[in-house]
Amino acid sequence: MVRVLNAEWRRSRRLIASGLAAAALAFVAGCTNTADMFSSQPQQPAQPPQQPTTVGTGQVRVGLILPLSGQGNAASVALSMKNAAEMALAEFSSPNIQLLVKDDGGTAGGAQTAASQALEEGAEIIVGPLFAHSVGVVGQASRARGVPVIAFSTDANVASRGIYLLSFLPESDVDRIVDYAVANGKRSFAAMMPDNAYGSVVEAAFKQATARKGARVVALEKYGLDSSQIGNSARLVATAAARGADAVFIPDGAEAVPTVVQQLYANGLPKGRAQLMGTGLWDDSRMFSDPNLQGGWFAAPDPQGFRNFSQRYRQRFGSEPVRTATLSYDAVALIAALVKTQGAQRFSEPVLTNPSGFAGIDGLFRFRADGTNERGLAVHRISGNSSTVISPPPRSFGGSGY
Repeated sequence: MVRVLNAEWRRSRRLIASGLAAAALAFVAGCTNTADMFSSQPQQPAQPPQQPTTVGTGQVRVGLILPLSGQGNAASVALSMKNAAEMALAEFSSPNIQLLVKDDGGTAGGAQTAASQALEEGAEIIVGPLFAHSVGVVGQASRARGVPVIAFSTDANVASRGIYLLSFLPESDVDRIVDYAVANGKRSFAAMMPDNAYGSVVEAAFKQATARKGARVVALEKYGLDSSQIGNSARLVATAAARGADAVFIPDGAEAVPTVVQQLYANGLPKGRAQLMGTGLWDDSRMFSDPNLQGGWFAAPDPQGFRNFSQRYRQRFGSEPVRTATLSYDAVALIAALVKTQGAQRFSEPVLTNPSGFAGIDGLFRFRADGTNERGLAVHRISGNSSTVISPPPRSFGGSGY
């Protein structure tokens, strides 16, 4: 296994894993599962493209592709992720890599150009891009050269062999919270899902996770933005859940979950009858203050890693990092570690998909052969305007999962 350290652990010279050799390693704003949320991004950049730059003076060249001139908040997210990548180099001891920073403007065409430039300049691996529609074109160009990609999209459909996603995939959240719930006596589930792309992915993962654990799903309804639709779905779920659900799963964010829960209670679900639970989208201070959500469970990284990272980021850049900034930090730190320890095989599939994984800012992660990832997540409980870790993340991956 490749050993990996995050920045705090590296400074204290503690290694956290073992195997092939020692290595060092030290998530869009707000929440852990929204790097692109499967959304359709604009096909034209919002501002003139930024000129390519380089960071570092090492011998191994690494392409870094981000939407630095993208529309909406894409540019600010990209800048924060670029800063985090630079911070990873600064905190790594003698990194032998050079970042080839390219702006894709948030478009597929821009990503294709950026990838071609990085490959022509000798990139041995590409980090980025951020959006799903850009990952595919970068993957095509890179695959033709035998160059792997570590991208940041949350859409598992764009992952494939050699195209790895270092992001917060909803599937990991679902697996963790269902596993924890079943281990704590919850055997019968109801669910209300948002009627969107994220909801479809979570629905499939939820059905697989409950089936794998031998649990029952007594009701599953979808809802849109219309309040009457939420009420209708809540009525069906509340009726079924009141007759026999141990838990109600609501994988959505602060814009919807309080309303959904209020409707469930208004339509006959007794308070305290079923355990409320969600995904990393619940990791939001707006959720913590809602009295109806007190005691709710959700899966997300242990927050301490991001707190420490944010403090160092503020000291260096004088601003707050976006939540996904840890992804670019971890990617660059991992690459620097592999260059330092793995020789000519540093970016080979056996090294990148080592089943023991790596430790990053947000905890353990590992790449699967199909390009998706698995994360070691904590389970949190909402209580008193905050959340508390009630089940810590695993210290290692056992077998094929937790």
